[in-house]
Amino acid sequence: MNTSSPAHLSYVTEESFERDVLASELPVLIEFSAAWCAPCKQVEPELTGLKQELEGKARVFKIDVDKSPMLAQEFQIKSVPTFIVVHQGRVVAGQPGAIRRAQMRQMIEPFLARSESALRVEELMKLLKTQRAVPVDTRDAASFARAHIPGAMHIPLAEVPDKIMEAMATGRAPVIYCRSGVDTKELAEKMAEQGFPVGFLDGGFLSWEVAGGEIERG
Repeated sequence: MNTSSPAHLSYVTEESFERDVLASELPVLIEFSAAWCAPCKQVEPELTGLKQELEGKARVFKIDVDKSPMLAQEFQIKSVPTFIVVHQGRVVAGQPGAIRRAQMRQMIEPFLARSESALRVEELMKLLKTQRAVPVDTRDAASFARAHIPGAMHIPLAEVPDKIMEAMATGRAPVIYCRSGVDTKELAEKMAEQGFPVGFLDGGFLSWEVAGGEIERG
């Protein structure tokens, strides 16, 4: 049986690993950690936030290397924290060391079920290069002013349904984005149900930054 930490992150054990990880229909992100590991404690809020963000799309667990030494040995864990992604019963990604939430998401992103309206960073980059898309920043005005995708229009999230025609008037396909991609995914799906499909950036501005996309400031 899984046990939960105070931060509501569940631990997988050697007994539950096959059921919770190998047999999971969803991709699984695992942090190998230890009670004595200071960097593990530092990344816990990042991991907890990602678990909430990926609810229903992926599973997020921890494994204590001292309590599950056979798993640590099987996956050749040499230091903690170490992160791995397991999808369809096999390891598909791995990263040692303390990392931020955006990097954790980048590891598991390729294995998440995608909405038909979703565009990955590299897909949006290609569309922008050929001037076939216009990015629409839906964050607050201060965030947009600090940094945004070059050429982006600013339309606050709540105003997108009423003002998206302004973006379409450019003659390019609008692609909306928020900070993490969660809010714009929800909005894009709602607009699609109403017969007005619009693309959104999977992972939001965070994924653009992590991928090293060009940023316009001011």
